[in-house]
Amino acid sequence: MISIITAVYNQRAVNELFWESLQRYTRNPFQLVIVDNGSTDGSAEFFESVGATVIRNGVNYSYPKSQNIGIAAAQHDWLAFLNNDVIVSPDWDERLIVSMQQNGLLAATVCGIEQIENAAATKRLKRRWQKIKNVLSTFSTGKTSLRLMHKLMYGNWEAFCRDRQQRFAGQIKEGFVGNTVLLHRDAIARVGLWDEQVQAGDFDLYLRIKQRALEVGDIKPLSICLDVFIHHYIRLTFKAGYPPFADRDKLIALEDKWPAAARAQLDALNR
Repeated sequence: MISIITAVYNQRAVNELFWESLQRYTRNPFQLVIVDNGSTDGSAEFFESVGATVIRNGVNYSYPKSQNIGIAAAQHDWLAFLNNDVIVSPDWDERLIVSMQQNGLLAATVCGIEQIENAAATKRLKRRWQKIKNVLSTFSTGKTSLRLMHKLMYGNWEAFCRDRQQRFAGQIKEGFVGNTVLLHRDAIARVGLWDEQVQAGDFDLYLRIKQRALEVGDIKPLSICLDVFIHHYIRLTFKAGYPPFADRDKLIALEDKWPAAARAQLDALNR
């Protein structure tokens, strides 16, 4: 079983699509932990109605703090941190766990529009999505429009995902796509919880795991599983707006924690 942890603030239509895809395509029994950061549109009530564990914060917390709040309520050893504006692929969880076990990974992400097997393929995919998004988002970002964007992007979603599963079975590359991160609890035991100072939590996690891999060697670097593709609407839902983070005074920029010299040192060690 897995625990899926997702932070939300409003976006009821997006949340309903997210839940539909989880129900349809998740293979393993799962616990859904929703960290609700003060929604006013019925999103918290919707997730409660489908049986999710809903934590009502009443205020909007940053990404890393929300993830740690979710971990405290999670019941299982596999922890999946998903954005709410994603459409998962068939058997995404099972395939991700299998790939991680085959490759000896305790931490991994999926591939998606943000990054696939190489730069040229990623560029083509991004261009296609940009064209579709730019046209349709001018009319609406409701459920009908979001479904149409997804349909135009991939055609037959299941066939698209099946093709990638067959062509890239078990293949990984170092890196991350932040909309979906799967960690085993053993990874957290080695690198710690999300750093609540850094809003760019996925990048920080990537660097922390890489540092641990190079200096201690008891974990492999965060990697992208190329046979598991998840669609991400990528900032499309930012139009809804968010209140300021309640913990904003504690946040620092990624560069303050990881200046260029520190990242260059990691790259040098990696060579």
